[in-house]
Amino acid sequence: MGLSRRQLLRFGAAGSAAVLVGASAASSGRFRTPRWSDDPFTLGIASGDPTPDGVVLWTRLAPDPLAPDGHGGMMNHPVTVDYEVADDELFRRVVVRGSAVATRELAHSVHPEINGLAPDRWYYYRFRAGSVISPVGRTRTAPPPGLPTARIRFGFASCQSWSSGYYTAYEHLAREDLDLVVHLGDYIYERGWIQGRQGLSAGHEFRDEAVDLPTYRLRYALYKAEQPLRDAHAAFPWLVTMDDHEVDNNWAADSPGLGIDIHRVPALFRRRRAAAFQAMYEHQPLRIAQLPRGSGMHLHRRYRFGDLAEITMLDTRQYRTPQACGGDVAAGCDERFDPDRTILGARQRDWLLEGFASSPARWQIVGNQVGMSQTDSDPGPGLAVSTDSWDGYVADRNTVLGAAADRGVRNVVVITGDRHQNHAARLRRDYADPESPVVAAEFTGTSITSGGDGADMNDIGRRLLAANPDLAFFNAQRGYVRVELDHGMWRNDFRVVPYIRRQGAPIHTRASFVVQDGVPGVQEAWRPQPPVEPAPETDVSAGPTRGTR
Repeated sequence: MGLSRRQLLRFGAAGSAAVLVGASAASSGRFRTPRWSDDPFTLGIASGDPTPDGVVLWTRLAPDPLAPDGHGGMMNHPVTVDYEVADDELFRRVVVRGSAVATRELAHSVHPEINGLAPDRWYYYRFRAGSVISPVGRTRTAPPPGLPTARIRFGFASCQSWSSGYYTAYEHLAREDLDLVVHLGDYIYERGWIQGRQGLSAGHEFRDEAVDLPTYRLRYALYKAEQPLRDAHAAFPWLVTMDDHEVDNNWAADSPGLGIDIHRVPALFRRRRAAAFQAMYEHQPLRIAQLPRGSGMHLHRRYRFGDLAEITMLDTRQYRTPQACGGDVAAGCDERFDPDRTILGARQRDWLLEGFASSPARWQIVGNQVGMSQTDSDPGPGLAVSTDSWDGYVADRNTVLGAAADRGVRNVVVITGDRHQNHAARLRRDYADPESPVVAAEFTGTSITSGGDGADMNDIGRRLLAANPDLAFFNAQRGYVRVELDHGMWRNDFRVVPYIRRQGAPIHTRASFVVQDGVPGVQEAWRPQPPVEPAPETDVSAGPTRGTR
């Protein structure tokens, strides 16, 4: 059953729930399945974290997904959910069958981890709860480590504020020829309702900021109400991480961000963070290794794809030092050079560098949340940078990029979200040295919806291009990035839509850039003239400015 917009008017008071560790594990006993009056698979199905022999599958039972208590209209007792994985879409050749237990403590979500599959091939999967069968999903295993792999195609996306506009970009993404999707954060927004779609209103759960488990659950339920997002999940396996809005705008480790005042008390913020992490786990295709433990969640991990690529997913929120100079765009902020400041934390940084040293993959892909390249907002002689990005953690940036250069890492490409803009940029070993060599490339992908319709070029873009000689491209429309790589070249296509505040927008490639094997940096491959469009609305969300992302 699809979700009607009228359901947005039904929200009421929220309750609470406790955490039960391991509630999604498989069970040899069976629990009673209710007789459904509505479809329990309203939030769709998903797969993720592919390995050569398997994937993790996901669904959540929610016949009334916007029920105000956050439990999706489910009863208290556990429910056995069956799953099948097959070679074919009609399930004539089933290769894996099993069951998992959906419990109230984890919002009746299940995360079965499938093993024993053949490498580098497509599979189909589905769930059954009682007499109701879920939609069919498609997933793909990874090539074996070290095996010659000719090509990989993937997309990456981020920043999808529901109320800012329609998920038209996901309609197009779901139809791409891809092997997987990487989501770099801001899957939900915790903040109060922002009017972006005409004719919509909501109860206080969405007018107010999400701060506890029921309200975070309702955020995910609302976002997954969108058919284009469900279709994109069903089409490919995903790798996911979080940025700030899954918890609180601009949060850093144990320090709250820009949210409501009462939750700036450290103990209350840790409770809020634990609720946000649990809601994320309940709604994403994540393995048991990512199950939150208190207010912590292990999100940095790596995946290898044959001899071609290794994707390293970073976590730039949980272990960072609080932002320097207030976390805003700041000029003359000497604090950001403090060698003790870190965006990764010592353990994650060492883990990243060890991975660089030991990986034989041709391409090292770093899944990163906030901008790594120096991004000066002042086209004059001064330097004004966002200290929420890697510009606020110069020692960590120099260590990571310097180690990549010193250890001869062949091809480092950083993929980034957060900024609601498309960027192609060269990464230098040390931006304080004008002669510092280019050691890597960074591609920043725009938002799915956040920031409204956007524009091909705006005043922020003109300032950034004038101030940053290593920034080769700027665009502030909505969309996603499509990547194709082989042993010789990385091709990066910026896919954009002209509007998202109404439905039906077409998609086109705004520009393409390449990275050649063994040649650090970015090279423009193709850029047509922008289409002539009506003057866009002012986009107050664009740009690396505090409190607007």
